Amino acid sequence: MLIPANRLVWAAAALVGLGVIVSMLPEFAYVWSVAAVLLVVFAAVDALAALRIRPPAVRRVLPGSLPLGVAHDVTLRLANPVAAAVTCDVHDHHPAGAEVHGLPQRVTVPARGWAEIRYSLKPLTRGEHAFGLVEARLVSRAGLWHVRRRLGEGSSTRVYPNFAALTKFALLATDNRLSQIGVLQRRRRGEGLDFHQLREYREGDSQRQVDWKATARMRKLVSREYQDERDQQIVLLIDCGRRMNAQDAELSHFDYVLNAALLLAYVSLRQGDAVGFLALADDPRWFAPRKSASTVSLILNRVYDLHPTLKTTDYYSAALELMKHLRKRALVVILSNLRDEDDDTLAPALKMLQSRHLVLFASLREGILSRALATRIDSFDRALTHAATAEYLQRRELAFRRLERGGAVCLDVEPADLPIALVNRYIDIKRSGRL
Repeated sequence: MLIPANRLVWAAAALVGLGVIVSMLPEFAYVWSVAAVLLVVFAAVDALAALRIRPPAVRRVLPGSLPLGVAHDVTLRLANPVAAAVTCDVHDHHPAGAEVHGLPQRVTVPARGWAEIRYSLKPLTRGEHAFGLVEARLVSRAGLWHVRRRLGEGSSTRVYPNFAALTKFALLATDNRLSQIGVLQRRRRGEGLDFHQLREYREGDSQRQVDWKATARMRKLVSREYQDERDQQIVLLIDCGRRMNAQDAELSHFDYVLNAALLLAYVSLRQGDAVGFLALADDPRWFAPRKSASTVSLILNRVYDLHPTLKTTDYYSAALELMKHLRKRALVVILSNLRDEDDDTLAPALKMLQSRHLVLFASLREGILSRALATRIDSFDRALTHAATAEYLQRRELAFRRLERGGAVCLDVEPADLPIALVNRYIDIKRSGRL
């Protein structure tokens, strides 16, 4: 497909301007006619030559998977098989759900050589993202025409939840520096702990830790060392209802929930527990608890294309579904967004789950609420907003108190704080022996 280039448009505009002048000076009409014929002939010859230009071969280089919200370079490699350089404007037909910088680009591919261009792509939605063909506009020798060509092949990549925090946690955990990302290291307490080993008494050990038989045998104080109970089950109940479409910064509440769920799964597996999940989507997704090394990868592949629906969450139906799958006592972590009107299905659902399991209800609190309370009140409208926000948060707090009186463990934080807060609460539960 031939497209006039700017150079040809300007030449035609100059010819029109010259025609206006010639209309007032008829004696120069011959000059205008010669210029018009030359331009038409030259443009026609250049067009025929442009149609014979052999386009370069294009190959797209990108990873098979990308993390959500993280910019990554995509490379287009152009190879020219002919003995003449080719200049073209290149644009890649990238997925619609991505933010792109660096397109289009002009590149000259040398004769029988190759060239590369790179552009930045930041995926904004999870799932399978498809790339179309690469569009190249070949520049004619005289620069009067562009020839549009579709090159290369389509490809796809998977966009997963952002697991950068998970990688960071893994590195810090290896170096025993968990406190650097906010995971608190507290002393163990309670009776629900497994015996680990005997060791020499240290200052601060309780009298109950002293093993008197070993002390008498060794003739020095010996303490028992315990570790958190292992081989327990952690099941994540992920809300896919309409509230999870709420947006904080670039990510939705649902994306924050998935990031937190993956981090908790990783920590739980390192603690020796089995991890599973139930997603409350239109078609519920059940992943039975397991503790293999590949569990986090398996969970990633099951949730990367999961999105919240436009329906209201039915907690009671979700509890029935979970009780059907889960027989052994477990820590059930509900990741949702609490409202005071949820009592109709939430209260009976929690009662059913608590008959066999320990329930941790982790709720996301919109960041706009704290910002509304912190805003200076300098107008009547802002005063109304402040009062309505304070009343809403008070009702929310009362709803959490009702859940806690019913025996549930509750967590109410803003989305960005959820991953670390959730891990800390899990560690608290493990070390208190409640599970």
